[in-house]
Amino acid sequence: MRRTARTTSAALALTGALVLGGATTAGAVGEGPDYGGNEVVTTSILSTYDEVVDFLRTQDAKQDAMELEVIGQTVKGRDIHLVKYVSDPDNPTIFYLAQQHGNEQLTTEAMLHFIKSLGSGKSARILDDVNILMIPMYNADGAMGDVNFSLDDYIAKGERHLTRYNADGVDLNRDHVARLEPETQALHTNVLQAYDIDYMIDLHHQGTQSRVDGDLVSGSILYPTTPDADPAVVEGSKRLGSIVYENVDSTGWGHIGRYVGGTANTIARNGIAAEYGISTLLFEMRGMSDHEYAPYVLGQKSNGYLIRQSVVTLTSTAQAIADGSIETADTSFWDTLPEQG
Repeated sequence: MRRTARTTSAALALTGALVLGGATTAGAVGEGPDYGGNEVVTTSILSTYDEVVDFLRTQDAKQDAMELEVIGQTVKGRDIHLVKYVSDPDNPTIFYLAQQHGNEQLTTEAMLHFIKSLGSGKSARILDDVNILMIPMYNADGAMGDVNFSLDDYIAKGERHLTRYNADGVDLNRDHVARLEPETQALHTNVLQAYDIDYMIDLHHQGTQSRVDGDLVSGSILYPTTPDADPAVVEGSKRLGSIVYENVDSTGWGHIGRYVGGTANTIARNGIAAEYGISTLLFEMRGMSDHEYAPYVLGQKSNGYLIRQSVVTLTSTAQAIADGSIETADTSFWDTLPEQG
């Protein structure tokens, strides 16, 4: 049975400082230098919260199919925006979540590119057959470095630091059972319990040093590993991963491994699959925008490729759900996909 969507209009906008093109070297996603390679890591090229909000407002005014909903506020009172493309309640629905961790921002930049593309004639056609929900900047306080603890040891230079945690110093991706934080409460009450979601991709960034077959990975994926998830839900997650792997791997510059993750339901990938019956996929892109631990921070020469990798992920999964090809996606690759190490 499908739940009824709750709608409330709201807003969003962006600078476009990061473009998808420009890189030419195959393997640049995996092999781009990290902070230890003497890269200068700045934050001024990343969209601020206000720029994201302005972008969404602009797109909302331009796109008839798009709606915005404020689902709640962060600890510091910033609105959390849900972008909605719901053409038919009976369509399958996919939900994309970015920046649970505030220092993992390139997936947010990619989501803004994807939103803009959905306003174009060619990409908009998929919206007839799939409903798409997105939160581009979930942990806005962490993304803006507006927190109640010191960031003095963080590495990036520029107008702000970005941190994994919310303003209270809580990892929001460990709060999906207790739900103590306002961000987590808003997500569960006003998205996961309010919409009938079939698929979800939780977009993250990891450290810079993980490898498969001796080569640095561009990212890694994993389905729910909690024993509480229904096997049919896990199978749907594996099919979702198949679409991502096939499309990223075929680019020639993506290099994907299997993420090594735990079984706790406090993690979104596990808890949301178990509680709501949503097929979830974790996608961890290489490198973070800021951190106090240098090996986690990626230099900026790979930014264009990492954004493109995320756009490929968003576009290909929405298309596969819209045209039904996700139902026959081959999951056998999981049997041989190496764990990153």
